[in-house]
Amino acid sequence: MCFGGGGAAQEESNKAAAEERVEADVAKRDEVEERAKRKRDDISEAITERVQQRGMRGGRGRRSLFRSGGGGFMGRFGG
Repeated sequence: MCFGGGGAAQEESNKAAAEERVEADVAKRDEVEERAKRKRDDISEAITERVQQRGMRGGRGRRSLFRSGGGGFMGRFGG
């Protein structure tokens, strides 16, 4: 039995398959990057909209540590 023939055809087939995998990986990476960009834009837009609605930077739950009136940390525990 002779196993020596057909080596060039096998090599061409392997090379073509490798090139297709590389192209598929590049296309997939581009799609993932585009999806991430859209997600970043959506998040930025939502944050901007939320800040504009409230008219301030922090939310209702944010408090200053040094707030007067005893509401902050220093009013409760500090001097």
